[in-house]
Order: sequence, then structure tokens, then C-alpha cells
Amino acid sequence: MSDFAKYFLIGLFVLIVLVIARNIRVVQQARAYVIERLGAYKTTWHTGIHLKVPFIERVAKVVSLKEQVADFPPQPVITKDNVTMQIDTVIYFEITDPKLYTYGIEQPMVAIEKLAATTLRNIIGDLELDQCLTSRDIINTKMRAILDEATDPWGIKVNRVELKNILPPKEIQNAMEKQMKAERERREAILRAEGEKRAAILEAEGEKESAILRADAKKQQQILEAEGEAEAILKVQTATAEGIRRINEACPTEAVIKLKALEAFTAAADGKSTKIIIPSEIAGIAGLAQGVFEAVKEEK
Repeated sequence: MSDFAKYFLIGLFVLIVLVIARNIRVVQQARAYVIERLGAYKTTWHTGIHLKVPFIERVAKVVSLKEQVADFPPQPVITKDNVTMQIDTVIYFEITDPKLYTYGIEQPMVAIEKLAATTLRNIIGDLELDQCLTSRDIINTKMRAILDEATDPWGIKVNRVELKNILPPKEIQNAMEKQMKAERERREAILRAEGEKRAAILEAEGEKESAILRADAKKQQQILEAEGEAEAILKVQTATAEGIRRINEACPTEAVIKLKALEAFTAAADGKSTKIIIPSEIAGIAGLAQGVFEAVKEEK
């Protein structure tokens, strides 16, 4: 064999090795290769080593199967009450079918952006400004359902839609800030009035309890004084009854009884009365006592 033939075979072998090496593909995790053969879809390669037939097959598209984020610029939308706002959306999606993603639609990301803008306008057009500001979850849910259904033929699954910013016109923002300030001032006034009312109630309850305690104390004092007076009267009456009982037990004579009556009259005369009515029995006893006193004096 001539030297030319040897070099030719060596060169041919090296060329074949290079061609085979260039047509070996290693598909990474979370990626997919869409393969075409002679211009028609052949298969989809997933994770692993694959060999492409040179000059016949080609990698039409490399698709990422990871969840992706699309942040679209603000879109002008008009609410039901004719307020123009700027709203930008964020969409989280993933590719579930590389073949549909490759052949389903031209420029799928542009299509998703336009579809999101029109869907957002339709939803916001049925809501008023206040509803748009307080119903983000409802808007997100509606948009996700519509976009997910519309992108299903493209091999795309929309997992989540978020309204990142809602920007009303400047004059609307100023009016909202004034409204919020007035609302805060109103709440402050209400809280202050409730505090003053509560303080007045507590003060009135304190005065009421204090008056009740003073009345109870006065009542207890009067009860104790009455009980003391009653006890004193009871003791006097008891002593009087005891004295009468003892007198009765001693069987006093009529003269002793009349003398006791005279003593009682003397005690009554010690009072502040200016006019005293003397019973006839006591007058007789007084005259008797005076006659005895004079007789004793003459004898001396």
C-alpha cells in the first residue's frame, strides 16, 4: 500500500471520528432537545447521551423545562369608572411539551405578553377603581385560568400570575392620600372620644362606688348608734325592773311607796320644765313630811 493510501485512510478515520464526536449530544437535566430529520419532527431528546445522524438530523430547538418568569412592562388599562391606570404583570410558567412549544406558535413569549395584556384589559374593564385596588387575588386567579387555558395548545402551563404594580393617575393618588389621611384622622378622633367616654364612665363609676361606700358607712354608723341606744335603754329598763322586783320582794309599806314617789317627783323637778303639776298624793306626802319636820324642831 502506498503512502498516499495510508494517509488517506488515516485522514478518513479521523474525519469519521470528528463527525461522530460532533454529533454526540449530552442532554442536561431539565432540558429537552427537539430533533428534526430532513426538516420534519423526529423526536424529543431528554436527559442522557444521544447520537444524531449527521447531515440528516438536526437539533431544531433546545427547550428549558424549568419554571420561568416573564416580567412584562406596564400596560395601560381603563376601569369601569373610566380611570386609566398602568399595571404590570409577572407570569410564572413552565414548558410541558417541547414539541408544541416549538411548532405550536411563532414567538410564544410575545404571544403570552399580548394575551396577558388583552386579558388584563378585559378583567379590569369590568371593575371599578376601588375594586381593582382591593381585588388583586381575584384578578390574579382569573388571569391565570384564562392564560393557562389559552397557552395549553402551545405546550405551556401557566402556574401563577401576579399584578406587580397598580399605578393610578397622579391626581387619583393625591385624592387617595387625602382620603386616607382623613380616614386616619377620623379614626383618631373616634379613639380619642372613646377614651374620654371610657374615662368619664370610670370616673362616674368611681364616684358611684364611693357614694355607696359612704352611705353604707353612714348606715352602719346609724345602726350601731341605734343599737347602742337600744341597748342602753334596755339596760335602764332592766335595772328599773330589777329595782321594782326587789321592792316588791321587800313588801314595802304605803309610806315607803309614797316616799319613792316623792323621790321620783324630785328627779322630775330637776329638769328644765317651768310648770309642774303635783299629784294630790304627793302633795299630801309633802305636807306630812313638813309637819313632822316642824314637830321635831319644836321638841328641840
